[in-house]
Amino acid sequence: MTDQATGAHHPQPRPRSGGQHLAPEHVTGAQSLIRSLEEVGADTVFGIPGGAILPAYDPLMDSTKVRHVLVRHEQGAGHAATGYAQATGRVGVCMATSGPGATNLVTPIADAHMDSVPLVAITGQVASKAIGTDAFQEADIVGITMPITKHNFLVTKAEDIPRVIAQAFHIASTGRPGPVLVDIAKDALQAKTTFSWPPVMDLPGYRPVTKPHAKQIREAAKLITAAKRPVLYVGGGVLKAGATAELKVLAELTGAPVTTTLMALGAFPDSHPLHVGMPGMHGAVTAVTALQKADLIVALGARFDDRVTGKLDSFAPYAKIVHADIDPAEIGKNRAADVPIVGDAREVIADLVQAVQKEHSEGHRGDYTAWWNDLNRWRETYPLGYDQPEDGSLSPQQVIERIGKLAPEGTVFAAGVGQHQMWAAHFIEYDKPATWLNSGGAGTMGYAVPAAMGAKAGAPGRTVWAIDGDGCFQMTNQELTTCALNNIPIKVAIINNGALGMVRQWQTLFYNQRYSNTVLHSGPGADATSPSAGTRVPDFVKLSEAMGCYAIRCESPEDLDKVIEEANSVNDRPVVVDFIVHEDAMVWPMVAAGTSNDEIMAARDVRPDFGDNEDD
Repeated sequence: MTDQATGAHHPQPRPRSGGQHLAPEHVTGAQSLIRSLEEVGADTVFGIPGGAILPAYDPLMDSTKVRHVLVRHEQGAGHAATGYAQATGRVGVCMATSGPGATNLVTPIADAHMDSVPLVAITGQVASKAIGTDAFQEADIVGITMPITKHNFLVTKAEDIPRVIAQAFHIASTGRPGPVLVDIAKDALQAKTTFSWPPVMDLPGYRPVTKPHAKQIREAAKLITAAKRPVLYVGGGVLKAGATAELKVLAELTGAPVTTTLMALGAFPDSHPLHVGMPGMHGAVTAVTALQKADLIVALGARFDDRVTGKLDSFAPYAKIVHADIDPAEIGKNRAADVPIVGDAREVIADLVQAVQKEHSEGHRGDYTAWWNDLNRWRETYPLGYDQPEDGSLSPQQVIERIGKLAPEGTVFAAGVGQHQMWAAHFIEYDKPATWLNSGGAGTMGYAVPAAMGAKAGAPGRTVWAIDGDGCFQMTNQELTTCALNNIPIKVAIINNGALGMVRQWQTLFYNQRYSNTVLHSGPGADATSPSAGTRVPDFVKLSEAMGCYAIRCESPEDLDKVIEEANSVNDRPVVVDFIVHEDAMVWPMVAAGTSNDEIMAARDVRPDFGDNEDD
């Protein structure tokens, strides 16, 4: 796997082998679990103890290698483990007890599954003889999570714990990464056993293909050099594979435009002249249109998600498809591939570079001059932008843009879900990997604060900003207490428009401005004649201060830079800034759900004119 902060490629922790065998120790299953975590290289676990998992917490107290962070809700543990994994490239680990403890992990497990995040979730289970009896705090978490994990285990024998932990970390971190659940019965944790390392791993059905087929690579290179309007469509798999350096070489070698998905921001520098933006429902006009008009799409670690394609049968009608992915199930799932390539993105791109160089040496070189003339015209005509509110209030886009501009070098940004997420994708420049964390596939509100906490725990030397909405913030803000008590000084920007902003945008556009259940409190958007007008429920500054944070409110554009710089200067505790922004700001561009990407709107009532027949 890759240290995404540096781009350096290094292997995931593996069970020791060769001359590093450890002498057998007589231990409990719980001690065996903690020893196993130490041996696979886990250094941080986010969790909450409870009855069934309690035996594991006793030896955890004695470990000098594994730090446990006591969260306030198991959902926070799961998202923190995800943020840790996304920021470091290592496996994130969370732990919970049986029943409700385990079911509270379901959302972050599903989130990690959708975004291919290496996660190991360890849950306690009732004693093996009580399984299936509806015992106190029993839930079939293996059955519940089967559709949303890469694999899961139920352990009822203490002697199986080391092997299962080794396998779980191996499965989570290799091939297409993903979450693995390990559910351990309480009596297995309490039983006496012998611990030895390394265990014998036997995974006969698990053989991820990493090396691409040479013939397919050659076919892809021929298509690239023969194309007139190619696009490199880059997904999160390029980040997972640590392939950003190789991608830059391929892009500059071919001269093809690059579009990076929401999950791939930072995989290719936003500032690079070959970068045409993010595609999708709220993507840049140039990126969306480039895919629509392309005659060749080279998809690298991307999955033709519905938010990128829009109405699938009208997506990229002129394009041949080269689709490279480590997961063969993704190839052809949504769009048939003319050249399917199964393999690790790093190896695929490295081989493509060599194959394209060979094509060039034989005199086959693509001429994309006319294509770039079109792309540059669209880029100049329909740039990303926003209007300042006429009433002098704060523009949410400006708030986020200034946070990005004033952030220290190497800052990690974690976003919640909704309007602020799209604005953070648009108006902060991502030039390096592992600087953008978000919930892409599941769209999980409440992701930002705990994910930022996990990122900061894994990369304590980097500044971490959570860009959150007032709706998302109210789902998981209790983890600020965790941050304050564990010296995890994240910074949180609440983009406070007093509403569930993206839902309100849809109500404005598609529901005749009938704002059913989207006003959140008595701030902006509330009835000014109501008894609570002039107060804020909750008052995020007071709430944050009560949780041990440094808290500020910003309501005026004149104060914006001063407040952000003040937030950046406080590093001994979490910082929360309540930015009171205009309620009517919208995310543009936009492709309405279920419509063709050809229907993209650059702004409200502004349909781009591309000057070609099919758009006239």
